[in-house]
Amino acid sequence: MAGMFVEASVELLLQRPATRQARALWLHRFCARSMRRMGITISVQGGFPEQGALIANHQTYLDIVTLAAIHPCVFVSKVEILELPVIGWMTKIAGTVLVERGRGRSALEAGSGMKAAFKDGMPVVFFPEGTTSSGPLLPFRSGLLAQVMSTEEPITAAYLRYSMPSDNGADVTVAENICWGALPLFEHAFTFLGLHGVHVDVCFGSAPIAFSSKELHRKAAAVEARAAMAALGERLGVIQQNAINDSTNLHLM
Repeated sequence: MAGMFVEASVELLLQRPATRQARALWLHRFCARSMRRMGITISVQGGFPEQGALIANHQTYLDIVTLAAIHPCVFVSKVEILELPVIGWMTKIAGTVLVERGRGRSALEAGSGMKAAFKDGMPVVFFPEGTTSSGPLLPFRSGLLAQVMSTEEPITAAYLRYSMPSDNGADVTVAENICWGALPLFEHAFTFLGLHGVHVDVCFGSAPIAFSSKELHRKAAAVEARAAMAALGERLGVIQQNAINDSTNLHLM
C-alpha cells in the first residue's frame, strides 16, 4: 500500500496535472491500479453518469476508490480529510470539493465547487448520508442535494454492496472488516489489507432520479433520493439471491 501511494505521488509531482479533468484521470488510474493490486474485483450494473451528480451509499473509504476506479470524477468530501497524512495532500491535488459540516455557508461554498466541476464536464460524486454506515441507509442530508437541484443538473443514484469468501475466518464479516466504523483509519486499513477475495457490486440507476417536482422542498427531495437509492440496493439483493449474472466485470487497467 505504501508503495502504491509513493508511486502515485511521484506521478503527481512529475506530471503536475493542471486541469480538473487531468486530476480526475490521475485519480482514476491510481484507484484502478490499487484495486487490481489488492485483488479486489468489481461488477457493474448500469453505467456511470457522464454528467451531473452521482449519489451513493457510504460504507467505507473503499467506496471512493471503487467509484473513482470505474470512471474519472470529482468527489465532495469533508474537510477533515485534509488532516490525514499523504491522503489529505492527494485529495487536495485531485481537485476534491471540500465541505465543512455544521458551518452555515459550507454547502453553498461546496455548491460553487460543484458548479465549476459541472462546467468542466465532470460528474460529481457525494454521499448524502454524510458518514459511513454498515446498516440500512441513514437519513440523507439535504444541503448538497439542494445545491445540485438549483443548477438543474441531473442526479443519479448508485448502490455499492461488498462481499467476500467465508474462508477469511469465522469472525470476519463485511460489517466489521470492510465497512468502516469506530476504528482509526490506519488500524482498519491494516486489517482490511489482510482480507482476500473482496468483491464489490455496483448498481447505477438507469436514469437520473425523477423527483416529483422541480420546486420540491429539499427535505422532501432527500426522502425521494433515499428511496431511489434503496430501490437499487433491493435490486442488488434480488440479483444476488437468484444468481442472475447480468453485470459487467471490470478489468481494471
